[in-house]
Amino acid sequence: MDAVPRTAPLRRRLLVTIAGITAVAVLLLIVPLAVAVQRLYRSEAQTKLERDATRVAATAPDDEARHPRPIELPEGLNERLRVGIYGIDGRRLTGEGPPYSRAAAQASDGRLHQRDEHGRLVVTAPIPSDEGVTSAARVSMPERAVARRIERAWWVMAAFALLIVGLAVFVARYQSRRLARPLERLTLAAQALGDGDFTVRAQSSGVLEADEAGRALEVTARRLGSMLDRERAFSADVSHQLRTPLTGLLLGLESALERPGADLAAAVRTAVRRGEHLRDIIDDLLSLARDAGPNRERLDVPGMLEELRRRPPAGRPLEVAARGPLPEVHASASAVRQILGVLLDNAQVHGAGRVTVEASDIGGGLAIDVSDEGPGVTETEDIFARRHSGGEGDGGRDGGGRDGGHGIGLALARALAEAEGGRLVLRRPSPPIFTLLLPASEPPSEPPSDEGA
Repeated sequence: MDAVPRTAPLRRRLLVTIAGITAVAVLLLIVPLAVAVQRLYRSEAQTKLERDATRVAATAPDDEARHPRPIELPEGLNERLRVGIYGIDGRRLTGEGPPYSRAAAQASDGRLHQRDEHGRLVVTAPIPSDEGVTSAARVSMPERAVARRIERAWWVMAAFALLIVGLAVFVARYQSRRLARPLERLTLAAQALGDGDFTVRAQSSGVLEADEAGRALEVTARRLGSMLDRERAFSADVSHQLRTPLTGLLLGLESALERPGADLAAAVRTAVRRGEHLRDIIDDLLSLARDAGPNRERLDVPGMLEELRRRPPAGRPLEVAARGPLPEVHASASAVRQILGVLLDNAQVHGAGRVTVEASDIGGGLAIDVSDEGPGVTETEDIFARRHSGGEGDGGRDGGGRDGGHGIGLALARALAEAEGGRLVLRRPSPPIFTLLLPASEPPSEPPSDEGA
């Protein structure tokens, strides 16, 4: 299997990218600026030489070509200058300089001339006379003096360039840390989420995109945790809700097989009805496990009561009744069916005598009472609290209480009732009456009347 190529960390890539872009930008700026500075300093030096050459030519005698002699230089000239008087043939007449100068030979046209001769900057200025241009003043300075000045300017520019690049590197490191840290925290949070830790919480970093990704990861973690909790609860609820019906189905079949002359066809029909009841329970639990919130469908209360009347017998009589017109209720039919199933199983297993289911309008809501004629609940504290199973004895009482030993059925029933916006209460301990309260639906608002318009 080919290895996955490793890429550079974000911090390093940002640092290299920002520093590289800054260096290129500085280089593109510094190089033309350095050339411009070089030309500027050289032009400035030549301008000064032209001025000095003109001053020397103005003070030099006009017959210097016929009578060469030392001349008196004007005050204020730079000590590094070399000043000489040359004939128009380019030969030196007096002063300092090489024996021959091509720049001086070009001065016969009466204009200033600039040249580089023998490593020096040279400017010649014609000396006018009555006979025309017969000589020229030659002024020169070392090119190295100009070069040193240019080099100093270049060093200063290089220092500023390094300072700018250094500042860019500093800013790049700061920005790379600022951008990489949220992503590194997101990576650790994603790894923790993959390991089953659903307590991931987003930390504000000041980077909008990273904060949004962190909040999305936090929401995902909460949803996954909620989904996992529902799946775990579903496993426990399925075990509890299916145990009693499945036990009754198996006992009925075993009794029919072992009893001589038993009506096997009737036993099979009873088993089929109980199996259909198990299928309905499984469908309801699956629907509830997949549902992330309350289902606001209209609840068919009369139809649900009729289902209870047709429920397979559990050895004791069951009476289902409805008092008066019932209010309209919006709730999950699966949830209400499971709540009533838990209450009926508790009444038939732990109670005595007739089991009664009665629905009534309590003004603003629906009340469904489930009662029996048994001794009831002697200890009501935490009767709805979910507890872990203590073994196979799920059907036993806990100090006279219902749902003793496992604490799953009533806890499940109350959780389902609260999820639907209702309540499950123990209205009377003995004889026991459990009441499911569901709020009535608000009537739709009537459109405004056109009368009196």
